[in-house]
Amino acid sequence: MILSNVEIFSALDEGRLIIDPEPSPRIPDLGKEAECPYDTHSVDLRLGNELSIPSGGTFAYDHTQPGQLSKLLSQNSQPRRLQEDQPFRLNPNVFVLGITLETVGLPIIQGRDTCLAARIEGKSSRARCGLLVHFTAPTVHPGFHSPLVLEMINLGPVPILLTPGMYIAQLIVEEVKGIPRQLSLNQFHGQKHPDGT
Repeated sequence: MILSNVEIFSALDEGRLIIDPEPSPRIPDLGKEAECPYDTHSVDLRLGNELSIPSGGTFAYDHTQPGQLSKLLSQNSQPRRLQEDQPFRLNPNVFVLGITLETVGLPIIQGRDTCLAARIEGKSSRARCGLLVHFTAPTVHPGFHSPLVLEMINLGPVPILLTPGMYIAQLIVEEVKGIPRQLSLNQFHGQKHPDGT
């Protein structure tokens, strides 16, 4: 079951969903120009101030080999700090990793018979310009607590400016029936940077 905006507010108030800093305002003020990050069943998240720009080279990513992908990514990427007055110019056919400004938490609370999971998806207004955001791996598992890394590529014909604080993706929250058995922590649990470290 996908949570409506009203249920998202309840989950935030009850601590079943953590978004820090919490997006605001919850209700749009029609007399002001401030955007409301909540839609009928989603909440918009903003781009943080870090990018990781993968470097080319003679190596290949081999997913059959053991080890942490985040280590390999950090060794073969250049970090880039974003400034509001100096947005990153994402040129056509360029791939970068970003991170949300917000930390998202989906705690598993003892004594309840349900918990929450989420999906992070792109925004139509960005996609129509050719920007793919967080493609193929949208799942945020119960128990996760970290900022969310965004895989971004510009498939459009002109550059797109990436500015910290811009609305970049939307979070869709779902209820999970039953409490899952914790098998192992996701390798990106606790990540602080776009490369997963």
